[in-house]
Amino acid sequence: MALLDVCPVEELPPCSVKIVYAGSIAVGVYNLGGAYFALEDRCSHDDGPLCEGDFDCDEGVAICPRHGANIDIRSGRALTLPAVQPVDTFPVRVEDGMIKVEVL
Repeated sequence: MALLDVCPVEELPPCSVKIVYAGSIAVGVYNLGGAYFALEDRCSHDDGPLCEGDFDCDEGVAICPRHGANIDIRSGRALTLPAVQPVDTFPVRVEDGMIKVEVL
């Protein structure tokens, strides 16, 4: 596991997402009302980008910009077609005011 610095907490306000890179893996880090979640920026439907799409902050759902699949940012679970498989999630924590994500 590698611990990746995302940004200071003030740079990721509620209802926003920041995409960071760990080698060949892109990860979307979300602020859902002060709780942070991270998932791979890859829709399980066709391996296209996921976190670049809309974020429904009320529901905690990432919406794939290509085909509209809804993915729960907390669990990575696919909620709507065409995605049926989950997306990888990663632990997030805050240390000394810095958001960090653990990636493989």
